[in-house]
Formats: sequence, C-alpha cells, structure tokens
Amino acid sequence: MDLLKIASVPGALVSPETSVFDAVHLMNDQRVGAVAVVKDDKLAGIFTERDLMIRVVLEGKDSKETPVGDVMTPDCVSAQKDMSMGEALQIMTDRHFRHLPVVDADKKVLGLLSIRNLLHQRVDKLSQELDSVVAFFTADGIGG
Repeated sequence: MDLLKIASVPGALVSPETSVFDAVHLMNDQRVGAVAVVKDDKLAGIFTERDLMIRVVLEGKDSKETPVGDVMTPDCVSAQKDMSMGEALQIMTDRHFRHLPVVDADKKVLGLLSIRNLLHQRVDKLSQELDSVVAFFTADGIGG
C-alpha cells in the first residue's frame, strides 16, 4: 500500500524561522505530534513533542522567541514514497520514532506518517486476513 494513503498529506509543515509557539499551535490544530521543518522546499528536520519538552521546556526557552530551527531534530530519517509499510514500520520501531516524514527523490516533503496511522492500517489488514481465513473454514460446513 502507498504510504501516502495513510500519511497526513501534505502533513504539518513549518519553516526553520517559525516560532515554537506557532509550531505547537499548528500541531494542536492538526492534532499531530510533530511537524516537518522545510527549507528551500526540502526536508530540513522534524520538530516533535519530545523536542518541545527536552529542548524548549526543560531548557527554559521562550516558545514565542525560539525558532523551530534552533530546537528541531536536523537531518532526520525519512521514508521514500515508494517504501513499503513494512519497511516504514521497521524504521519506526527500530529507532523508536512516532513520526516519519515521507519524501520524494528531491527530499520534498509529501506527507508525515505517524506510528498510530501505520499500526491502525496494519491491524485492519490483519483483521481482513483473519476474516478471510474464518470464512474459508466456516463455508465448507461440518466434516468438510
């Protein structure tokens, strides 16, 4: 399945100059836990709830005065748009990521994948497969 079908498209995007305050408002409005940081139309980093807590709150920085570019995770790992759900899930679980930007070959952000959406899709697929197995065994009747 295409990652963009389960990702937030185009995702929450901000520039490095965006204040943390404005980025958090966008995250709240879009009900997401991260924003992709874009510079010159390319992925520059990611700003997550964890970045907010560790790099802003714990360090006593003013969210209205601090640009996201100063506290984001730069050079973040991303998924290519043609990557499988399994590959994306492997990256996210191996590295303990909850969010993964989806990019094209030029590093343009196409969407933002969340572990929640990915796992919901995976559970739905497994449920459909289980329903098919149950239907197969129950369709034949007793003594099949």
